[in-house]
Formats: sequence, structure tokens, C-alpha cells
Amino acid sequence: MSFLQDPSFFTMGMWSIGAGALGAAALALFLANTDMFLPKSRRATLEYLEDIDLKTLEKEPRTFKAKELWEKNGAVIMAVRRPGCFLCREEAADLSSLKPKLDELGVPLYAVVKEQIRTEVKDFQPYFKGEIFLDEKKKFYGPQKRKMVFMGFVRLGVWYNFFRAWNGGFSGNLEGEGFILGGVFVVGPGKQGLLLEHREKEFGDKVNLVSVLEAARKIQPQTSASETKPDKAKQPPNRIDKNPRNQ
Repeated sequence: MSFLQDPSFFTMGMWSIGAGALGAAALALFLANTDMFLPKSRRATLEYLEDIDLKTLEKEPRTFKAKELWEKNGAVIMAVRRPGCFLCREEAADLSSLKPKLDELGVPLYAVVKEQIRTEVKDFQPYFKGEIFLDEKKKFYGPQKRKMVFMGFVRLGVWYNFFRAWNGGFSGNLEGEGFILGGVFVVGPGKQGLLLEHREKEFGDKVNLVSVLEAARKIQPQTSASETKPDKAKQPPNRIDKNPRNQ
């Protein structure tokens, strides 16, 4: 048992434990930065989105079905993870930069939030140039809600996003629920369906703006029956040939 009294043996044992712990931490960090343990998403269907109840943010809110947002001209819709988050404010500003081009296409820009806390939505509006609605049941964050909690703070991509937004001059707060991930949708009118569905995979995972515009250009606005029906008053009258030779 003399080896137990050997200081070098004790030192080597402690070094082995430390190296093992360091290796385990390195492995955990590596796995956290892969997509292996990211929350899995399930694509939304048009039928699922159409039936979502939304509320206006007026003093006397109106409840309506989400399909009203896109049934005529389609829509670009941002499901905001948290209005006070500086990463969400950055993405809102990016999407708002597309509004002049979306206006040319006749495609509206909207956002939905999952809660309305104090002045959070009001403070978010300078960053977002479209109308904002409340999704109390958080359906736009489904059909399978995905959360990122503490793993988000060990992902290198998240820290890159933090520095990108901070360098861009964006700031925020910690008010409200911010672990349920959001996304961006481009929806065509009628039964044209989803033209783009971006699911945020980690904090600050922004949608590609070029992809948003490409999807918006595919939107085919619906025309009413009165617009497609010929106007009889403008139709030329039937020509009557009075020349007997041609009868």
C-alpha cells in the first residue's frame, strides 16, 4: 500500500480526474453546437394556420381568424419570440427594410406576439413597420412549440448573433417569455399555401431576406368574381349585316 503514500500517485490521479472532466465539458460543448439536440419542428399546414385566433391590440380588441391576414393578397408574418429582445428587434428592422418592395408587390407585412406586457409591444413598434396582433394561444409558434433554454447560451452561433445585433446598435430588456422560438412565414392567398416557413433554430437565427422576397414574388393575389366577369355594358354590340348579298 506504499503507492498510496506516494505524492506523485495522488497528483496523477487528480490530473486524470481533471482531464476527464475537461474532456467531458469539451464534448458537451461540441454537441451543444451541433444540431443534434436542437428542438425539432413540425411544419405547419395551411389549415392549421387558417384556424388560429388572433386579437387586435386596440382598447376594445377584435378576435378574428388568422386567414384574414392573407386571404386576398397573401402576407409576410413574423412570429416574434419576445418584443423586448434585441435580437428580435434586429430581425424586425430587417424585415421592415423590405416593406417598400412588399408594398410594390401589394403584400402586407404583419407580426404576431404571444403576450402583451406593459409597453413592450409599443416599444417594439418603432422597429417593425407593419401591424401587430396578439396570439394568446401561441399557435403561430407551433404546431409543435420549440424551446431553447440554457443551451442557447453555450452555442457559438447565439453569441455571434448577440455581438452582431449589439454592434448594429440594438438594445433590449428581459421582460416577458423568450424561450419559445419564433419564425417567419410567407403565405399566399386562398389555397396557394405556405411559400416560405422559417423556424428559428436558436436565439437570433434570422430569416434570409432574399428568400422572403422571392417567396413574396410568387404570391398570386385573389381576384373577386366581379373583377373577372366581363362587363356587358362595355361589350361591342352584335353586328348586323344589312347587305342582302351576305345573307
